[in-house]
Amino acid sequence: MTKPAKPPSPLYEVHHSPVHGNGVFARRKIRAGDRIIEYTGERVDWEETCRRTAEKGGPINHTFFFTLNDGMLIDGGAGGNDSRWINHSCEPNCEAMEEDGRVYIHALRDIDKGEELNYNYGLIYDERHTPAVKKAFACRCGAPSCTGVMLAPKKRSRKKTAAA
Repeated sequence: MTKPAKPPSPLYEVHHSPVHGNGVFARRKIRAGDRIIEYTGERVDWEETCRRTAEKGGPINHTFFFTLNDGMLIDGGAGGNDSRWINHSCEPNCEAMEEDGRVYIHALRDIDKGEELNYNYGLIYDERHTPAVKKAFACRCGAPSCTGVMLAPKKRSRKKTAAA
């Protein structure tokens, strides 16, 4: 009689992060391109997102909400899984990819056992990036190229100049 095959050990575990609060860490080596986890939670529209954010008293983009291409959002704080604890980094080792309306976290490069998983949040904040806003969205990733904020750079409008 043969023993059933032992399932592989989980790819990750959650515990305290030196970057911020909880973090997700590799339990074993993860290869570049591997799908690690799906970002899950309740799907909500923009109106519900605004209501939930106001209820919690926080900035709209400083939550577990993940925006989808169709305008809906995944609220990882409502029925979400461990993926919501993956922290931001300006030099990420993972990326979030939307596939058929679902979001998966993939390794951008080989990740060593014990290394914290992270991706660039690239948060869109339409209002002015004042010092108070930058402080609210401060980045603590510690990467050499850290921008100091989790916000995506604002797009600059190009002014057309007439040729003389």
